Amino acid sequence: MRIHRLMATLALAAASGTALAHPGHDAASFASGFAHPFGGLDHLLAMFAVGLYAARQPGAARWALPVGFVAAMLAGAGLGAAGVALPAVESGIALSVLVLGLLIALAARLPLAASLPMVAAFALFHGFAHHAEMGGAALATYAAGFALATAALHGGGYLLACWMPESGLAQGVKRAVGAGIASVGAVLLGA
Repeated sequence: MRIHRLMATLALAAASGTALAHPGHDAASFASGFAHPFGGLDHLLAMFAVGLYAARQPGAARWALPVGFVAAMLAGAGLGAAGVALPAVESGIALSVLVLGLLIALAARLPLAASLPMVAAFALFHGFAHHAEMGGAALATYAAGFALATAALHGGGYLLACWMPESGLAQGVKRAVGAGIASVGAVLLGA
């Protein structure tokens, strides 16, 4: 029952951007920022995967990985706004999809001291790309939009992983989803 409410809430939040997109109160930049993570399979899968991966981790990693991703993603957008060049952005994003998918497929549990810097490094690429796509939008409202969308995608992955039972079949499904995500990452790296 809870998962249905969450999915309905996420759907309504995603649809609310168009209602806020009237000129005069800068909502268009929020709406475009919110829509950006949903507009590319690479962003969507990586952010969803962070939530899936975090749900399988012990203790503080369950919240630290999604929070660290959002914080580092905002830092990546800040680097872009400051004019700092970040090389191989698209490759970094594709690599994030591949590696996060593999971690899920292998049911890996890295220590937080290894997983948090890795997730944060990937997030820098995503944030930098978000900034590059913002056009004439105001950075603060655009960033608020993509940060909220990212948190929603993390939450969706996390809740899906928590909702699934701990049965062997469910674990196999989670691993298969991870393998599918990793496959998309491999294709993106080859493209």
